[in-house]
Amino acid sequence: MPNASYQSAANAQDCRKEVEMSTKKLTILYSRLSRDDELQGLSNSILNQQSILQEYAERNGLVPYVHISDDGFSGTNWDRPGWQKVVGEIEAGNAVNLLIKDMSRMGRDYLRVGLYMEMFREKGVRLVAVNDGVDTSLGEDDFTPFRAIMAEWYARDTSKKIKASINTKGRSGKPTANIPPYGFVKDPADKNKWLVDPEAAAVVKRIFKMAIDGMGPYVIARQLCDEKVERPSYYLAKRGLGRYKNTCDDEHRYSWNYSTIVQILKKKEYAGYTVNFKVEKPSYKSKKCVTRPESERMIFENTHKAIIKLETWELVQKLRETIRRKDNLGEANPLTGLLYCADCGSKMHNHRRGTPTVQKRSGGKVYYSKPQNFYFCSDFKRSNSKFNTKCTPHIICTNSVQKLILELLHSTSGYVREQEQEFVDKVRELSAIREGEAAKSHKRQVTKSERRIVELDKIFRSLYEDKALGKIDEERFSEMIAGYDQEKTQLQAQSTKLQAELDAFNADSLNAEKFIALARKYTRFESLTPAIINEFVDKIIIHECEWSDGRNPETGRGLGTRTQRVEVYLNYIGKFDVPDLRTQEEIEADRIKQERIDRKRKYKREYARRRNKKLADAEAEKSDKPAA
Repeated sequence: MPNASYQSAANAQDCRKEVEMSTKKLTILYSRLSRDDELQGLSNSILNQQSILQEYAERNGLVPYVHISDDGFSGTNWDRPGWQKVVGEIEAGNAVNLLIKDMSRMGRDYLRVGLYMEMFREKGVRLVAVNDGVDTSLGEDDFTPFRAIMAEWYARDTSKKIKASINTKGRSGKPTANIPPYGFVKDPADKNKWLVDPEAAAVVKRIFKMAIDGMGPYVIARQLCDEKVERPSYYLAKRGLGRYKNTCDDEHRYSWNYSTIVQILKKKEYAGYTVNFKVEKPSYKSKKCVTRPESERMIFENTHKAIIKLETWELVQKLRETIRRKDNLGEANPLTGLLYCADCGSKMHNHRRGTPTVQKRSGGKVYYSKPQNFYFCSDFKRSNSKFNTKCTPHIICTNSVQKLILELLHSTSGYVREQEQEFVDKVRELSAIREGEAAKSHKRQVTKSERRIVELDKIFRSLYEDKALGKIDEERFSEMIAGYDQEKTQLQAQSTKLQAELDAFNADSLNAEKFIALARKYTRFESLTPAIINEFVDKIIIHECEWSDGRNPETGRGLGTRTQRVEVYLNYIGKFDVPDLRTQEEIEADRIKQERIDRKRKYKREYARRRNKKLADAEAEKSDKPAA
């Protein structure tokens, strides 16, 4: 890491200069060394520059003097601590002479160099570049601006060479980052390879697990801080690594930030990938980094040992797409982002309000008021406000969805464990059905697009011949070429997308193995945790409810038994119907049991309707009686 030094003159003259410094102004001997200068040998070293400047100052009586240096700073960087100290001394009027080895030591930006030279002239400071023969006390030097321009050209040329080297390195699959991400360290035997740091990797794994458990970045950062886990910058600095190794902050060693957690969750490097060219600098003079789009990055897989599985990283990216806001009870529903309306395709919104309360009504009876917790179509809500969109509520209780998921996971996992080979065969069979439905049209469209692309190539050749023979003018040629080129680009993009979907059908066997491994991970499903929901469920499609006896034409209320179709799509295998392994006697017994439950529900519904009507009539009769 760059550092600045401020040291006194020769030890033999220290006592005499301390007295003189109180009555005379200083001569500053400034030296600078960048990483590129180190490659040129000892001629540009800090010690060599200081020796040249000190010998010149003593020979010409420019005492007292002090050495100020910047070690490891580029000439395009004007925030160098040593240089800022030089400027501060000059602005304060404490310096009268400034000595440098050559003009490039001041900096490699001829505009800034010119501005500083003008400032020195106004302050009455003498500037001496020893090797370049520049001495402002002797008058203007016509070649000084050219020297500054040549110094800037050198910096520009060096920047181009470095960029070309980094570009070649990045395209070969080697990491271009100087510092590996938190969780990795450089291989001592090969600096272009990363090794897993066990201690930091354990923290990374835990962060991803907490994200799958439904915790947001703020909550994760707060918990790591409470548990006194060292933040990445301090962890690396303590080991002499990272960009903050010389500014280790002991006071805030556990201060995890929200942005740190977000950056860790976004890095695909933890899944064994190398991602190069993520940022770039618009100019070699600028220190600002600009994020490059995904299409311009280069990604290489299996370049180093992974800390987490690719499926885990992809699941976390999917979870981060949905914002989970806490309700008035301080909780976020783990099902949010998974439920979709079957009719309009919109996401379902969660509504939760209230707490269990006890209410007493007439007759001394006690009733319990349950809190509201249900999902409804977000498009239906918008249609009631400012959007003119038509959809029905599709209301469904959260408990019903959770119960359905839990039952499905019980039956599916049990079937996988007991009939593993039959499960794999069934997944392949479903894949063949899907391929038969969608792949045929995909293949036809791909063939059609490829045929049209061949035709466009022939048209291109024909147009070039017509232009060469003078049959069409330049303007008409450019117009036709632009239109055909745009059509060809669209066809190629469409073919690529369809071909990717066709290739996805061949991955179903592998997906079946992934689901089997996931089912083995959980031996029992006693409760539905956010981690189980996120790992197993891909999406849930909610249909509108139906009533066995229709709806009341006056009130619109449903009559009879309410049924609602729900489709649960699991990760890797999609919608999977578990075969019914029950015997005929068990099926008949379950049917009778369900009929008994339906009759009981109907009786309770009718009883509640009569009771409410009776209470309403009593209230109406009471209000109609004249006051005593």
